Amino acid sequence: MRYKIVIAIFLLIWGIMIARLYHVSIKSNFYYEELAKDNIERKRFIKPVRGEITDLNGNLLAMNQIGFSISIMPHLKQRDHTLERVVDILVKTFPDLNKTVMVKVYRKHNSPYNHKFIKVVDFIHYPDMMGAYPKLSLHKEIKIEAETKRYYPYGKYAAHIVGYTGRSNKKENKKDPVVNEVGKVGKSGLERYYNSVLEGELGYKISKVTATNKAIDILEKKEPIDNKNIKLNIDINLQKMIYERFGNATGVAIVMRTNGEILAAVSYPSYDPNLFVGGISSKDWKVLQDNLAHPFTNKFIHGTYPPGSAIKMGMALAFEKAQPNILATTEHCVGFITLGSSKHKFRCWSRWGHGTVGLRKAIRESCDVYFYNKSLKVGINAMAKNLRSFGLGVKTGVDLPREYSGVIPDKQWKMRRYKQPWYKGETVIAAIGQGYDLVTPLQVARYTALIATSKLVTPRIARVVDNNATSRKIIPMKFNPYYLNQIRNGMYDVCNVKKGTAFRTMSKLPIIVAGKTGTSQVTSVPQSTKKRLKEDELAYFLRSHAWITTYAPFNNPEFVVTVLVEHGGHGGSTAGPIAADIYKWLYRNKYFKGQQHTPRVIDANVSRL
Repeated sequence: MRYKIVIAIFLLIWGIMIARLYHVSIKSNFYYEELAKDNIERKRFIKPVRGEITDLNGNLLAMNQIGFSISIMPHLKQRDHTLERVVDILVKTFPDLNKTVMVKVYRKHNSPYNHKFIKVVDFIHYPDMMGAYPKLSLHKEIKIEAETKRYYPYGKYAAHIVGYTGRSNKKENKKDPVVNEVGKVGKSGLERYYNSVLEGELGYKISKVTATNKAIDILEKKEPIDNKNIKLNIDINLQKMIYERFGNATGVAIVMRTNGEILAAVSYPSYDPNLFVGGISSKDWKVLQDNLAHPFTNKFIHGTYPPGSAIKMGMALAFEKAQPNILATTEHCVGFITLGSSKHKFRCWSRWGHGTVGLRKAIRESCDVYFYNKSLKVGINAMAKNLRSFGLGVKTGVDLPREYSGVIPDKQWKMRRYKQPWYKGETVIAAIGQGYDLVTPLQVARYTALIATSKLVTPRIARVVDNNATSRKIIPMKFNPYYLNQIRNGMYDVCNVKKGTAFRTMSKLPIIVAGKTGTSQVTSVPQSTKKRLKEDELAYFLRSHAWITTYAPFNNPEFVVTVLVEHGGHGGSTAGPIAADIYKWLYRNKYFKGQQHTPRVIDANVSRL
């Protein structure tokens, strides 16, 4: 037994010695070999040039300016004022540079473990550097490298579409190796959504170096993959015209082909994205934040508003989907309805009422009572389910980041949100786009295209991404053709018949337009009020939002124009003129191909299936 123990100990000791010998002579050899290799080889990444963004006609919306960055050698001693001397040379050469900032950046990145030059100036324009380069290159402590800087030639006009790039943070650097090397990333708009395409792919160069880190030979080189460009459906000239047209108003205008291609999307007012490229100052940021018109907010996908009467076409189709042929019966409007024994009046916008109202008249004259009565027969759950299937209260899928959904409420939503039951009175006001209803302007434009074509499209801003055409999801939907035709005829009447709510502004256009106005209240009207104040008599922020959403030509829909004027009052009088000017511009610029000479005939009995 004792003999066996001795043998076991002997074998264990030899096993340990053999394992250690293997580790020292073989395994460690791989480690030190790689370490030695690292001492003689250096891999340096080559940054790709960020892709450009152009509009439909090739106008540059995002481009790269050529210039230089300045870096300072690491490990400069501060006690002998070497660092201060080098920084003073830069400040003397470029008086606009901030000495304090450069020293702070240098100290932050300088350490015994860092052997790379430290970038203290991100960008100097090419013409400014040319005269200074010969002198600065004589200083071994200073390194000058070619650099690009993002620039947006059209500034505020396309800011909410194109977005901007900015300095990347640690989280963004860790997530993306290209961002980690470049130090810039798309922060908003298309710059963010298509960042992985626009940024390109890193190249690299592996060099043999001496002990002093001097390159003596290039062992391997791979060029970066860059200039991955994007072409948009946007016409920047149309975009500019609409932006300037808003004047003192605030709001949104969207021009979209019925196939989903977005020609213009204006959120007014806007901001200059060039302020963010090198890091926005606290002063400029405060100006943006303090502006009550919210210029930094992309209102066509981040602004949510009650749709008001602009929802009525979809509401009618939702009724018909829930209860076939419910639209066959008329409703009688005396200016209001009451529920049960309650004395509370749910009023129509016309205090005198509309009399007997059928579907077409309900759309043309925007009778609230018609929709009140139908909603009570259908119920909120069926209404909400169908409206969401029409694209309201759900994301459109547009190629922009962080799109908002809005709200089309039902009983379950209210219980989750407020822990309260649903009331019939809430069904009534939801039927005319008020109450909890919230939609984005882009959702309204998309749903208007559905009314015009019976197809639910996915809006697209980008046309070609890195030489590949973008795809658009199109969902055909089935509706009762008779009632859909009545709704379209009602929209025709809105713009072309005297009792239509947009007749004054839309009836004299060179192309036949169909549409719907909407006035969405931002504050309730007390029951004690017998005669409402006019919108222009109210304080600005108490005025209703003004909608108009349209399509044209009526017989062959090609374009959708949706306009929202914040606190603009009535859609026909404030949003309507902007929409009319957009159609005039489209007509002048020959967007209605083959229809420039079509005679404009107004026929109250027109119909289109």
